[in-house]
Amino acid sequence: MNLKNRVAYITGGSKGIGYGVAEKLAAAGLKVAISGRTLETVQKAARRLGNEETVLALQSDVTKHGDEEAAIQKILNHWGQLDVVLANAGVGHFAPVDEMSEEHWHQMINTNLNGVFHTLKASVEALKKSKGYYMTLASLAGTNFFPSGAGYNATKFGVVGFTQAAMLDLRKYDIKVSTIMPGSVATHFNNNEPDEKDSWKIQPEDIGELVLDLLKMHPRTLPSKIEVRPSRPDKK
Repeated sequence: MNLKNRVAYITGGSKGIGYGVAEKLAAAGLKVAISGRTLETVQKAARRLGNEETVLALQSDVTKHGDEEAAIQKILNHWGQLDVVLANAGVGHFAPVDEMSEEHWHQMINTNLNGVFHTLKASVEALKKSKGYYMTLASLAGTNFFPSGAGYNATKFGVVGFTQAAMLDLRKYDIKVSTIMPGSVATHFNNNEPDEKDSWKIQPEDIGELVLDLLKMHPRTLPSKIEVRPSRPDKK
């Protein structure tokens, strides 16, 4: 894919992995739209990334299909095309299954799983026109289960399955579909405050480099499921 002036949309793009990917794509010459639930927060992130000609801040709650439809339409109105989508928005709550609240269960299902469907459903016609790329941000938790992870595991296993099936459905339109499955990443996820203790982890910009590598792949080749983990685990 020739990246210059291509248009990318990243959900949950105001911080963490989403912001790290947006930063790398903007530096590579793409126009980037980022969204989040709070417009002011997204606008602050967008100002750090670039100017209004190259970065667009959008308010969208991915649990609401109408929000994602409106966000995609604003991108099309602003730049006239959409080439790359990263469904990145996600939440995590961790507790033994007998202690997990219904609120936390449904929040994870609605954000992590329903959200990726809403984003794809809203963007798929634009991606058909551009022969674009749809990516989801899953997790190694989408293949490796662990104690207190029943809700999070369920959503990420679901994201992996959804994305792989969507890949088979959409490749006839020359849309490429991949899911990225990181291990430990230095982000604010689960109320973490990234600092030196997280230096051994994958950094958000590393995922940005991975996304760029996927976009630069020859169109005949599709890495459809990518596991990525720290090269050396934390020494405790």
